[in-house]
Amino acid sequence: MSPTSVIPSAARGIDTFGLIALLGGALAMGVSPIFVRFAAADGVPAFASAFWRVALALPLLYAWALAEEKKAGAGPKPTMNKAIFLAGLFFAGDLLCWHISLLNTSVANATFFGTTTPIWVVLTAWLVFRQKIPRSIPVALLLCVLGGIALIGRSMEVDANHVKGDLLGLGTGMFFGLYFFAVQEARKGSGAARSTFGLSLVTAPILAGAALLNGETFLPHGPSGYAALFAMAFISHAGGQGLLAIALGRLPTVFTSFVIFLEAIIAALMAWLVLGEPLVALQALGGALILLGIFVARPREAAIDATK
Repeated sequence: MSPTSVIPSAARGIDTFGLIALLGGALAMGVSPIFVRFAAADGVPAFASAFWRVALALPLLYAWALAEEKKAGAGPKPTMNKAIFLAGLFFAGDLLCWHISLLNTSVANATFFGTTTPIWVVLTAWLVFRQKIPRSIPVALLLCVLGGIALIGRSMEVDANHVKGDLLGLGTGMFFGLYFFAVQEARKGSGAARSTFGLSLVTAPILAGAALLNGETFLPHGPSGYAALFAMAFISHAGGQGLLAIALGRLPTVFTSFVIFLEAIIAALMAWLVLGEPLVALQALGGALILLGIFVARPREAAIDATK
């Protein structure tokens, strides 16, 4: 994969549509823990709910892909290529590591280590693709990491028995970081919907296999469970991953990876609003630091892409 699919424009500033897509994707993905919680309460464990998250979104993504390509007037694009296939594998690795991490460490630890995605993206861009990293990015990362610690740090635990889970949490961040580069490459020749549809075809059977091997129940007990699964599929996957794919076609990968920190803020807010979990001043400070870090990391040049 090449390091970038964007062409710097002469205009200063950030791509507005890409930024809106990024913020929308963060919101859609940030509410997913609420749906996972509701699905689990109705009898659908983690791997099974992750499978439904991807599988139930396939018809919607396919319809979106056809509409997207019809509007572009270019005809249907290939559903599968190397970049899309790799994106599907990386996304499956991300979800599997995340859920297994939750079983082997605290939720706070898994969440914190899962937010290391931008660190892996920066290292990959620098060491593998030899990209020049703006001096603002390390500062932005430091602010966001400190914000993440403030946001969830009071619940973190240092425990030798959690090493496996903590490492898998890091694996979550690594796989999601690789996912960003694969989707960016896929967006060179395919629209956001076609790319997300294709990678979902790869991810879904892997998650189904994991759920079967773990002996999990696939069907919920009642209507609330079905509602949670469809909400997770349509909002968090089709909406969240689809909007993220749009953003990756219009914004630099390094900046786009900071969406993971926005997810942490949104997840904390939703837990407060929906589940009644307490939100203290330290967490508010953490959220402010994250927003400041994202502002510092913003692109100084707009980016355009032929695939849009």
